[in-house]
Amino acid sequence: MDERLNLECLSLKNGQPVWTRELVKEHAGRLISWQNAASPLVDGDLVFVAGGGPGQALLGIDKNDGHVVWKGQDDKMTHSTPVAATIHGTRQIIFYTQVGLVALAPKTGDVLWRYNFKYNVSSAISPVVSGDIVYCSAGYGTGSGAAKITEAGGQFTATEIWRVTGMKLCNHWSTPVCQNGYLYGMYSFKEFAKGPLKCVELATGKEMWSRPGFGQGNCILAGDQLVALSDSGEVVVIQPNPQAYTEVARVHALAGKCWSTPVISDGHLFVRSTKEGACFDVSGKMARR
Repeated sequence: MDERLNLECLSLKNGQPVWTRELVKEHAGRLISWQNAASPLVDGDLVFVAGGGPGQALLGIDKNDGHVVWKGQDDKMTHSTPVAATIHGTRQIIFYTQVGLVALAPKTGDVLWRYNFKYNVSSAISPVVSGDIVYCSAGYGTGSGAAKITEAGGQFTATEIWRVTGMKLCNHWSTPVCQNGYLYGMYSFKEFAKGPLKCVELATGKEMWSRPGFGQGNCILAGDQLVALSDSGEVVVIQPNPQAYTEVARVHALAGKCWSTPVISDGHLFVRSTKEGACFDVSGKMARR
């Protein structure tokens, strides 16, 4: 989906369009500042997107032919990509909108639960789900928070378990990862080149440690290790450890500004900046994920 909310399916054989949906034209789509930055989410036979108008803000679209399976809600979009998760045995699609988090039933679009969360200027990270806890965060003074999801008789409830406002604990646009109950990610707001990588206990919001020098970069989980790309182009491999920052390896990989997320595929690490792209053979060095 492009910045103007045009969703397109292309043929793998020749790159030609198979189907297209124009959310602004067809679904009263409402663009926001910096326009769309969210990716469509594919889960099963459906593609899930936000950006439509009142009554059709969130959509489930058949990935094969592009027809709308369901549409609903009034939530205005953010820059956040939705996620799919199974909580208490129920599959759900979780959007981070200008109202907060909303979980929908994939096949029908019915609302399963909501967790209201402040919106200011932009929310960009994807929700992070671990077990029955869902985490979200944003910059611009918003901060971070987590909700515990419970279920009784088929009814879901989201109950906030902690919230930290302000700039001390916030993810601007870098989605943290969760390993064994701890979040690892870039926690800063416009602290370019200086912002820290932090470890935060998911259940409490307690900061375990902080290591400066990553800026507005991104990190991923690769097996049982973290791979971080700093905004200055350093690739850093870290062993997840809530007791202390534990660095395994570091290399300066790229020139230019790196606001992108590293990707590992088939034993290769792909990274890019505003100036360069690079590929590293990491087969045998870390488990694939």
